Amino acid sequence: MLISTLSFTVMNLIVKYLAHFGSGQLVLFRAFGSLFFTMSYLISNKISIAGNQKKLLILRGIVGVTSMGLFFMSVDYLPIGSAVSLRYLSPIFATIFAVIFLREHVKPIQWLFFLMAFGGVLMIKGFDPNINTLGLTLVLGSAIFSGGVYVIINKIGQKDHPVVIVNYFMWISFIVGGILSFFDWTMPSGIEWVLLLSLGVFGYFGQLFMTKAFQSQATNKIVSLKYAEVIFTMIAGAFWFIDVYPPLSIVGTLLVITGLILNIWYRRKT
Repeated sequence: MLISTLSFTVMNLIVKYLAHFGSGQLVLFRAFGSLFFTMSYLISNKISIAGNQKKLLILRGIVGVTSMGLFFMSVDYLPIGSAVSLRYLSPIFATIFAVIFLREHVKPIQWLFFLMAFGGVLMIKGFDPNINTLGLTLVLGSAIFSGGVYVIINKIGQKDHPVVIVNYFMWISFIVGGILSFFDWTMPSGIEWVLLLSLGVFGYFGQLFMTKAFQSQATNKIVSLKYAEVIFTMIAGAFWFIDVYPPLSIVGTLLVITGLILNIWYRRKT
């Protein structure tokens, strides 16, 4: 899980560094780098690329690329650590969608944990002058669509291989990113080519090692480490981009993380 969070942290920092490129172009290269691994895996293991539930797989891809695009847009307006922490609100929206569409039941105490996390968002917005309304709207939109992804994957279940699901997501992202890039292309130069191509590499390995961590027998012990990505990104952002986080904004971030971890802990316990 720590390797996964470090991989995602590096990807987030590169996205922030390359924020002068359009979000479509970032999505395009993020997908291209990962497709090399997903296609190689499916072909070498003779797994059908088409999948079994095409409509759900396409829907997952569309919702996923929307979430990713909104997040990439938001980092141009927000400190990278704040953008990552706010995007982690997605489990709250996933729970709301699960209640509406999957008829799942949520205990009252879980809503209390979610309220704690939203209180953290209000603190981040209220006490950090670097948080503007557009950036906040974009990243919350990203979190909402990310929550939708969780519900769609839950609906897909075990009927399709995980790499098939990711492969659909990457192909749809590649197509959407390519179309958007056609209208807003910035020519990379020098090291920017390497950084753009590395987006998919770090994203893929972040996903791979996170999956391996969740497949271990110690899920309850390591799941909270997932949120170390927020801490790593905030620290790295402070050094690389000289991001400044007011003390009360940091308290708000900790409230977001604590509320989400308590919800995970309670669900695992029950």
